[in-house]
Amino acid sequence: MTARVTDWGLAGLVAALLVTGALTLFAGSPGAAWIIAVHDACGIAIALLVIVKLRRVWPRLVRASHGTHRRAAGIGAVLAVVGCVAAGFLWSGGVAVAPAGYSLLSWHDGLGAILTIAVAIHMVVRAKRLRRRDLAGRRQFLTATGLAACAVLAWRLQRPVETLLALKGARRRFTGSYEAGSFAGNAFPSTSWVADNPAVIDPASYRLRVEGRVAHRLAISLAELAAADELVATLDCTGGFYSTQRWRGVRLSRLLDLAGADPAARHVTVGSVTGYRWSFGIEEARSLLLATHVTGAPLSHDHGAPVRLVAPGARGFQWVKWVTHIEVRRDPDLTAPLSTVWSSFG
Repeated sequence: MTARVTDWGLAGLVAALLVTGALTLFAGSPGAAWIIAVHDACGIAIALLVIVKLRRVWPRLVRASHGTHRRAAGIGAVLAVVGCVAAGFLWSGGVAVAPAGYSLLSWHDGLGAILTIAVAIHMVVRAKRLRRRDLAGRRQFLTATGLAACAVLAWRLQRPVETLLALKGARRRFTGSYEAGSFAGNAFPSTSWVADNPAVIDPASYRLRVEGRVAHRLAISLAELAAADELVATLDCTGGFYSTQRWRGVRLSRLLDLAGADPAARHVTVGSVTGYRWSFGIEEARSLLLATHVTGAPLSHDHGAPVRLVAPGARGFQWVKWVTHIEVRRDPDLTAPLSTVWSSFG
């Protein structure tokens, strides 16, 4: 495999890992499992291609006559790749360590972001265009095909090997998350996107507002939110855990009907007391639950009391906590993702 093909192959795999890694944040339903599969296979492929790359550049990395800055950059890139891949493999194998207080999954994400930036800079500054002879030839094709086949095979064997060795990783959900506190009420971990940390909401003064494109604006007290509906759903956090619970509260469809949602409305935004919010298509929103209880217990403050959203098939950061308002909209709330940043400063 030529040097240029190797470099462009690494850049392409890093780009694929970035895209699929971002998409895994939203892959909460089994139908999206292919995204995690592609991400895992690309991770194995880049590990194999790095070995090919190191065989060529290792003498330059260890040679004292080579430029100090270039050596440092090369060694740094190698460490970022090795660290990112190792963190991902160790996490998937069930290794429970937290260097510097951060989980292996967080290290994997952070090093992946650093690697992406480093590769982008490298390709802008030093990348050489592919030539026809770089892509032609039987040897190039067979090498690339062999690397891809090895990556797919290793991905397919990962779970069976983990099961055979009785590793914790064999019990992961398809998203890679590990079970925590299922059907144990508020015992499951409590996390908040970025740094949301509001004061406890007084149940007596709490009001849930329903507004926007509705016939009647509502301001509903907690006592009026009869916990009449129940469903079993799995909260799958991008932080690496999942918890299946029996949630009790009121279907959002009941409130939309009570407020007289405009038939022309197409979207619903669910907002938190912190300013955090998330938007859903109105048909999906009708199937969501505003929960006040979890597996027989009232929600704790850390888990979003007095009301949190339960959104089956969505990732945990879309399960808005401390819900205070519902807005019915004609158009999608395109700026809602930005609230993940500014809500932390409230």
